[in-house]
Amino acid sequence: MPAINKAKASSDRVKMKIRKGDTVQIISGKDKGKTGEVLQTLPYENRVVVQGINQRTKHVKPSQEGETGRIETKETSLHASNVMIYSTKEKVASKVEIFVDKDGSKKRRLKKTGELID
Repeated sequence: MPAINKAKASSDRVKMKIRKGDTVQIISGKDKGKTGEVLQTLPYENRVVVQGINQRTKHVKPSQEGETGRIETKETSLHASNVMIYSTKEKVASKVEIFVDKDGSKKRRLKKTGELID
């Protein structure tokens, strides 16, 4: 009997081509078409947190007497497959390719436009 192929455990880190500070466009979900900056990457979960996207509200009770309650909004994570790197010059979303430069260093560039990211 062949071995059963198990799904990847959540303890495994995923190699991500998206980094903190990149401008990305949302390609699926309720915020489809919006763009924003990546605030945080979560490589063990293959997720990213994007500024102003996928916001959740939380009603917070007052913790001390005399304090008033408040409503906090906070960005929550999106799956990395739902975002693409966005070129602000060309106004287009593209896949990322990693290539070796002439000096031997690895660089990232957009496949559609050839624009260097780092």
